[in-house]
Amino acid sequence: MKYKTVAIVIVVAFMALLIMNYIPSSGQGGPGSLETYSSTRSIMDTTVTITVLGHDEELAHESIDKAFGRIEYVDALMNNYDNSSDLSVLNRQGYITDANPDLAYVINRSAYYSESSQGAFDISIQPLLDLWKSKFIPGSTNAPPTEEEINETLKLVNHSAITIENRNISLEEGMKLTLGGVAKGYAVDLAVESLLEDGIESGFVNAGGDGRYIGTKAGGIPWKVGLQNPEKSEEAIAVMDIEDVAVATSGNYERYFNEAAKVSHISDPRTGYPSQSLMSSTVIAGSAMDADAFATALFVMGEEDGMEMIEKLEGVECLIITADKRIIRSSGFSQYENQ
Repeated sequence: MKYKTVAIVIVVAFMALLIMNYIPSSGQGGPGSLETYSSTRSIMDTTVTITVLGHDEELAHESIDKAFGRIEYVDALMNNYDNSSDLSVLNRQGYITDANPDLAYVINRSAYYSESSQGAFDISIQPLLDLWKSKFIPGSTNAPPTEEEINETLKLVNHSAITIENRNISLEEGMKLTLGGVAKGYAVDLAVESLLEDGIESGFVNAGGDGRYIGTKAGGIPWKVGLQNPEKSEEAIAVMDIEDVAVATSGNYERYFNEAAKVSHISDPRTGYPSQSLMSSTVIAGSAMDADAFATALFVMGEEDGMEMIEKLEGVECLIITADKRIIRSSGFSQYENQ
């Protein structure tokens, strides 16, 4: 699934979330000591790493495999580039009956993100993405859509026109959904839940910058998550002490081959044009899906409206870097910063 090329997806190119010093030495402890077990795979068009601390290698890897299975499940369900996925069926038919409960939950939860962000986050943005893409395919105009075309297409972007009744989901004619801004976070959450069900008390799941962390490292030391400087990749702008929360970053500092690629990075579903006022937005929240969605919404809303939104959300904090390179933190962000 092209999670990194749709408009409301969190893409972390140069400012990645880095897990810093998270792996203690393995094989050096005495009997009963915790060991670190880790696996990395390519899923959902990104790199996913799952790390756990445990005493039994076989059980640890079994837990990791089960957690990866949850991520693959979400990918198969919510991949709108796979014609057989439930999301593709919904987009193609305009409705789906007796929908998978996870699909229904994610679509329903996305309405909360839209309402919280004054429409800056909207999973019904897919027609706008399709419009921009059509302008840059071989043989097309190779020029951005006109204002009239954008305004006409924006009539199809309306999260409130998604109807869910008894797990039957329907869309108004011409509407299409993309779950790129939430599916990866939700997959991380399901993977973490799988680890917790297996009794894992320490570890993390990181999917291309969307990370959720369980407990602490050995010795009760918090996980160290560094926010990389976009201009100096070897430096961290901030280092966070993370325990039992999720972190996600949205950024806009890639180079683009054309305007279609640019708008399909992170755009404003209210205007149809790219968001330009921030370089990045990092959000800490209780779930990876919340962090994922609110990082994107914050990026689209910009400094004033975005920070106002974050301050109203319980248990959510953020750090933003503006286009003119100012660093701004929400009122409670400092509690997570490494001193």
